[in-house]
Amino acid sequence: MTELAEYFEATIQRGDRVEPRDWMPDAYRKTLVRQIAQHAHSEIIGMQPEGAWISCAPSLRRKAILLAKVQDEAGHGLYLYSAAETLGTSRRELTDKLLAGKQKYSSIFNYPTPSYADVGTIGWLVDGAAICNQVPLCRTSFGPYGRAMIRICKEESFHQRQGYELLMTMMRGTDEQRAMVQESVNRFWWPALMMFGPPDDASPNTAQSMAWGIKRDTNDDLRQKFVDMSVPQAEALGVTLPDPDLKWNAERGSYDFGQPDWDEFWAVVKGDGPCNAERLEHRRKAHDDGAWVRGAAVAFARLEEEL
Repeated sequence: MTELAEYFEATIQRGDRVEPRDWMPDAYRKTLVRQIAQHAHSEIIGMQPEGAWISCAPSLRRKAILLAKVQDEAGHGLYLYSAAETLGTSRRELTDKLLAGKQKYSSIFNYPTPSYADVGTIGWLVDGAAICNQVPLCRTSFGPYGRAMIRICKEESFHQRQGYELLMTMMRGTDEQRAMVQESVNRFWWPALMMFGPPDDASPNTAQSMAWGIKRDTNDDLRQKFVDMSVPQAEALGVTLPDPDLKWNAERGSYDFGQPDWDEFWAVVKGDGPCNAERLEHRRKAHDDGAWVRGAAVAFARLEEEL
């Protein structure tokens, strides 16, 4: 076991990939299952806020774009659940834990989407934050996770551009449309900053995940990159980011910015967000309604084996 542990550490230090059949510490495996499951659950739950607007899209073009995006999110969940399965856990087990409240998904999806502008804001800010967080994961130390992230990041980049284009179109419209965009940005800016997780000094997992090469950047570093990326985009859109502390710091070559309400973040994580109960109830109903499909698939597989 000592030789295996030494080989594992050498693999990590070289920056090589750990594959499913390789020996790995139990804590490494557990951390990966937690992170990949949370990511997969986020993709599936994340279909809900925008999916609710499919039937209300203002044109056939916008409906087709939104349908394609929601379909992509389902595919992302599939890639990630498949990656988690290579670690010895089943998709059913992960789903059961989610529905029982034993596993989490991104806090951002526990906020409501009362405005059609939210479709664009989610694409710009939420998917933009996801890209900042996920591009480094293409180089994560666990092979199946990193390979899944390559395709996911390409599609998330497309989603971000779609959202930005929608907001730009609305900002060229009426005063009411511009006000709708600004109001949406005001609501989603701080939750988007929370997507990177708590500050580094309050994050229980970041240091070890960095040491194992699962994560490549700290929460605070990723948050800074996101702010630096978003400010010029906001200026091009003509919207104001709702942070009175936001200003350019010439010495650092980055923007200074205020801190989100971390009490709110932890409340949402613990299940006390605006839409926590609604999102899980909707997921439970979809799971229950799909029981006959899963049963039929199992029956068909057994029939094929018998034949």
